[in-house]
Amino acid sequence: MEKAQLVFIPLPVMGHIVSAVEVAKLLLTRDHRLSITVLILNLSFVNSNQKPHVKEAVLKITQSKLIADSPAPRLAGAAVLGLLLYVQKIHDEEKVDPIEFKNSDAELSVPSLVNPFPAKAMPSSLLSRQWLPVLLDNARRFGEARGIIVNTFVELESYAVESLKMGVYPVGPILNVGLDGRNTHQEIIQWLDDQPPSSVVFLCFGSQGSFGEDQVKEIAYALERSRYRFLWSLRRPSPPGLLPSPSDYEDPQEVLPEGFLNRVTGLGKVIGWAPQVTILAHPAVGGFVSHCGWNSVLESIWFGVPIATWPMYAEQQFNAFEMVTELELAVEIKMDYRNDSGVIVNCNEIERGIRSLMEHDSKKMKKVKEMSEKSRRALMDGGSSYCCLGRLIKNFMDDLT
Repeated sequence: MEKAQLVFIPLPVMGHIVSAVEVAKLLLTRDHRLSITVLILNLSFVNSNQKPHVKEAVLKITQSKLIADSPAPRLAGAAVLGLLLYVQKIHDEEKVDPIEFKNSDAELSVPSLVNPFPAKAMPSSLLSRQWLPVLLDNARRFGEARGIIVNTFVELESYAVESLKMGVYPVGPILNVGLDGRNTHQEIIQWLDDQPPSSVVFLCFGSQGSFGEDQVKEIAYALERSRYRFLWSLRRPSPPGLLPSPSDYEDPQEVLPEGFLNRVTGLGKVIGWAPQVTILAHPAVGGFVSHCGWNSVLESIWFGVPIATWPMYAEQQFNAFEMVTELELAVEIKMDYRNDSGVIVNCNEIERGIRSLMEHDSKKMKKVKEMSEKSRRALMDGGSSYCCLGRLIKNFMDDLT
């Protein structure tokens, strides 16, 4: 039997590509009648008209269906999809310019959220003259789609999923949770092995997350004063105007307060790039100071590690709001922070957030652990996401007959 062909077109950045590959693996595991091609565009061409080239490439794969990704949301959650549709609606029907929401104190009634949404936590891309037209066009085309795959599960975002009233398939959490860092980062793992259960706060800000020297020092002061054990992924920012990701410091002492590493010997460890999944899975880790990328949010839930939110860019401010206010699964350090704002979060705010995170409010901790169990059950045979993926495959195959 000839296989049914699918083409995935993710935005060509790591978080999107990983999600696309993982959902492709999920589909292929469930139904061997499928064949999937992942088409990777050149990032510098994403805002230009690539349709003729994409069409030409797809035509080489006979009888194919497209699963296209968008810059926001990227196989992301249901609530942020609802926000995008809401912004498109008020832009087109009420002539509202979303960019005017930047630094606004307005609160918005977004249908996918129970609580009023602070406009200042709007995703950065919706406040950008460059990206806004692309996202609005994507939102308009969602109405033409046969279905939309979202990287969430019903138990996490039940209100948002119900609010969308469209062909949404919550099949998540779509994650790569292979623990491949244990062998390649033995020094980190051995240090964690020596720490008591749930005693370490892990600070990591994603593949693009980094801070200037002034902010690094404020984080260091907060960690030193809090006296909690910590594991800190500290990265060097890219030079201004360049695309490459942050890199590791040859010697982090050049940006840390003088004598800091000596004063925290035995208490904490400063590292470069971090094997995040392996670290979150370790029983010594009790809290996660995170940029709130959606993949990181789902990983923290999967491993039952509560988050303190410190968003940087993209839709992370929205994710932080959802986790803190909407779902009550996280605490806040600074929910509306943006890495291009020039704002310095002082050590008092950071220390307060770390203490709130690590003192483990029993009610919040219980909710995180319960959601962790639900995330795993969702993917099991008979679980909500397992069944939803089955419906997606059935509907797709029915379309071909």
